[in-house]
Amino acid sequence: MSGKGAPQAVETVDASGLDVVVIAGMWHDVITDGLIAGAKRALDSAGATWRLVRVPGSFELPVAAKTALEAGADAVVALGVIIRGGTPHFEFVSSAATDGLTRVALDTGKPVGFGVLTLDDEAQGIARAGFADSEEDKGREAADAAIRTALVLRELRAG
Repeated sequence: MSGKGAPQAVETVDASGLDVVVIAGMWHDVITDGLIAGAKRALDSAGATWRLVRVPGSFELPVAAKTALEAGADAVVALGVIIRGGTPHFEFVSSAATDGLTRVALDTGKPVGFGVLTLDDEAQGIARAGFADSEEDKGREAADAAIRTALVLRELRAG
């Protein structure tokens, strides 16, 4: 795990007027709940309007994200946890979630904050979930990236 080189946001942005949907998988609820709490902190401090939607797992994130964006959301924050096991399932789900969310962003022209953790074990997830003793807060980072990108896109479209 490396947070080395991560951007350090100097100030909170004003995301009032942005409608954001946080979509989170149901697997590994302790880690996922930490990611959701981190996203909530970022969205609340920026003043964005947001709501939480739960889907069964990370594989379902892209279709829910696409639907939310097509229904009018300005951005989506996709949160999920995929832990490596002894079968190729990890690679299939990780690729499907990553490729699907990238496609959703490109197809809709709207940002998808990527907070899908691909892990070797639960300890790595706890270290990234934004708890008091965690090394990183990936839920907050994903939400911050989504709202900052939504604001950049708004500015670019305004000319």
